[in-house]
Amino acid sequence: MTHAGCDRGTRPNISKPEQVIFRDERAGKSYKRGPFLGKGGFAKCYEVTDMATGEVLAAKVVSKSLLKKDHQREKMSQEIRIHRSMNHKHIVKFFSYFEDSENVYMILELCRKKSLMEMHKRRRAITEPEVRYIMKQIIDAVVHLHRSKVIHRDLKLGNLFINDDMEIKIGDFGLATRVDFNGERKRTLCGTPNYIAPEVLKKEGHSYEVDMWSIGCIMYTLLVGKPPFETSSLKDTYSKIKRNEYYIPPKISNNAQILIVRLLRPEPSRRPSAEQCLSQDFFNQGYCPTFLPTSCLMMPPHFDTKISQQIESGSRRPLNAINHNAGSEQNILPTSNDQAENNKVVQSTLEVARMNLMDLKQQLAKVMATPVNERWDLKLEDDLNDPMSAPLLWISKWVDYSDKYGLGYQLCNNTSGVLFNDMTRLQLAADGASLQYIDRDGKEYFYKNDKTHETKDISKKLTLLGHFMHYMHEHLLTTGRSKAPQDVDNLARWPCLHSWFRTSTAIVLFLNNGTLQLNFFTDHTKIILCPKISAVSYINPQREMKTFTFDNIQRHGASHELNTRLNYAVTIIRRMMASENQVGRLFNERDGQ
Repeated sequence: MTHAGCDRGTRPNISKPEQVIFRDERAGKSYKRGPFLGKGGFAKCYEVTDMATGEVLAAKVVSKSLLKKDHQREKMSQEIRIHRSMNHKHIVKFFSYFEDSENVYMILELCRKKSLMEMHKRRRAITEPEVRYIMKQIIDAVVHLHRSKVIHRDLKLGNLFINDDMEIKIGDFGLATRVDFNGERKRTLCGTPNYIAPEVLKKEGHSYEVDMWSIGCIMYTLLVGKPPFETSSLKDTYSKIKRNEYYIPPKISNNAQILIVRLLRPEPSRRPSAEQCLSQDFFNQGYCPTFLPTSCLMMPPHFDTKISQQIESGSRRPLNAINHNAGSEQNILPTSNDQAENNKVVQSTLEVARMNLMDLKQQLAKVMATPVNERWDLKLEDDLNDPMSAPLLWISKWVDYSDKYGLGYQLCNNTSGVLFNDMTRLQLAADGASLQYIDRDGKEYFYKNDKTHETKDISKKLTLLGHFMHYMHEHLLTTGRSKAPQDVDNLARWPCLHSWFRTSTAIVLFLNNGTLQLNFFTDHTKIILCPKISAVSYINPQREMKTFTFDNIQRHGASHELNTRLNYAVTIIRRMMASENQVGRLFNERDGQ
């Protein structure tokens, strides 16, 4: 092997804070604070460990300095009262709450896979079977809420959390309220702009129907890739909501279109209830997986041929049938456009790579226009750290044997792969059960690792992959395994190495999901750039990872260390975009730096 490298045991969010204990004196419990998970408008969230049982949970911490006014304290109390009364499989479990002289603490179920917001950023539009799986769980939880006479009032992607089993959990009851009597209409102006119902904006009084409107916005966003009423200004967004002005692309199936139109009816009384939603054709016709692999957080799943045919055949009906069932809404366009949509040329892997690089180049151009922050310190670094935007996967080990075969690598979840010199790729899942083979044209093939579907070429390459894996296991430091359970089903589809090259300064690793990773040789630091999340993760010489959104860097600047590496990344991206050989190993030359 000519060259090799690894991440020296780096794992996500391993920044080691000082030992902090949260003590519930009343219950006699103590919780050891772990990694910072993220923050909202009033709260900071941490992973915590129950020191008596070892159970790993989440703690939502609200500073009392933010609860000085009576209405703020009452709002906090109401959130606790409502959330602790909820007990449902698809609602974040509330364990306990307590306070000390500085903070109020809520101990909650830990959802390691973050939220649907991060999945949406990485994937944009997702497949209808996935949406069916997700929406069933959301609506099931909302049925429970409404039967309990609770309106959530802030259903949105960022408040829909995902656990290790890829189950959806509704959380954040900060705006939730109880309905005290039948027919009561609430008057508080609240919600998130892209999900807020027209009756709230018009101050007409609102009830359970606002949650159904939000569910319609969520469904649209997941299927289309952006919210239905999104604009560049709050005023224009509110105006579109009041006018019920949105557009459903014809690629969306008829049953999905019908349900979206019904949920986004401007008259609250005409929207289906949560219980009525589950009887809609969208849920009862078409394929719905019983579970999703964690790879769906980054990549579309692999559906086998039988399932794909079921998805494509769906339940299409003539336009007049849609209009008859959906009412007079004019948001559904004629299905005659579907054929044109289906006939569009599928983008090649090269075109997708160029688009990702172009996005990254444009994002970094704005970031690099911001001066270095000369007052950067650890406190600011911790304040700006955004673990919710951290990458889920990166390359933790690599072996360069390109003089004969190619580059072998291991993802941080222990999936192993090789980008061969003939521009093909082969990946073996961490459990060793399934293979993913990608030919020179980017076409993907999936096999069980039982030799029943192997060609002679794949068999030879699998043997070579085994040699790479053995070398990385024997000679490179063991990386921190992902906390995610390994996928053993045939839906998993992990990102793979699209291209790579070495300079005298770093090895550059570019994944097909748009992630660009630079491992610097001299000090073993790394940066991982994610254009879809618009963030960079920096792994310092102490092997600590911290993630900064580009928006935060534009507002506050970056440290000298991070700024230097981002500047180098800009140079690398320009070189990659100028290269005529973007597929496979671009080049392996000294850059003179």
